[in-house]
Amino acid sequence: METPANYTELNRQLWNAKTDYHVQSAFYDVESFLGGKSSLNDVELGLLGDVRGKSVLHLQCHFGQDSLSLSRLGAHVTGVDLADQAIAKARELAAQLGLPAEFVCSDVYELPRNLDRQFDIVFTTYGVLGWLPDLERWASVVSHFLKPGGKLVLVEFHPVVWMFDNDFTRVQYSYFNREAITEVETGTYADRDAPLKQTSVSWNHDLGEVLGSLLHNDLTIKHFAEYDYSSYNCFAHMKQVGERQYRIEHLAGKLPMMYSVVATKAAESPR
Repeated sequence: METPANYTELNRQLWNAKTDYHVQSAFYDVESFLGGKSSLNDVELGLLGDVRGKSVLHLQCHFGQDSLSLSRLGAHVTGVDLADQAIAKARELAAQLGLPAEFVCSDVYELPRNLDRQFDIVFTTYGVLGWLPDLERWASVVSHFLKPGGKLVLVEFHPVVWMFDNDFTRVQYSYFNREAITEVETGTYADRDAPLKQTSVSWNHDLGEVLGSLLHNDLTIKHFAEYDYSSYNCFAHMKQVGERQYRIEHLAGKLPMMYSVVATKAAESPR
């Protein structure tokens, strides 16, 4: 399907509509978060390493829980999201917690026009790349904002997951899908009964496209891994198999559910 010219605005409206329901949901558990619980998972924490004193650019940060969790660990964080209502909530939480994180409302592709500095780490996780039609352009933005010697930490749902219908009973989309997927969504993964009905526009990006986009933009792949579980109970028919680990019950262990990448930008050569 041809990409709708207004896909950015459609997705902005979608995520603005979701924000209040997400903030109030048990899925995000804002009460525990405000009480000190980190929203970060072991996968990304292990890849990030010690972030104390590091500058971190968090792309597609939603309403800021992971950004603020990084701030609690001593990072200097700038969170970015397309949805203005999500950014407003992120700023509200930062003020409530007394954390010095900065939040910028921007489309990823437009960010070089809205932010003018580089970072030690670019961080982006879980359900992010599917909202972007052009990964070459995304990787260019990542490279633009990384300091020499800096690194990208990406943790994402595996593209195999997005091949299936919502019930995981049949393959609905191609792994190599390059066309826009325009759907009318009801509810949300954080609250399936939420009275929402919004149009979404997304894309499935195979692993070759993801890794290739980074290599084409002068980033070096330092780490790649796949996981047979999801860190979140966000799909149908999921069963918990460990701490923050979930699998599709009737497909348990047969599907890759997530992957992670660390890519670095070359350090400047000594003169």
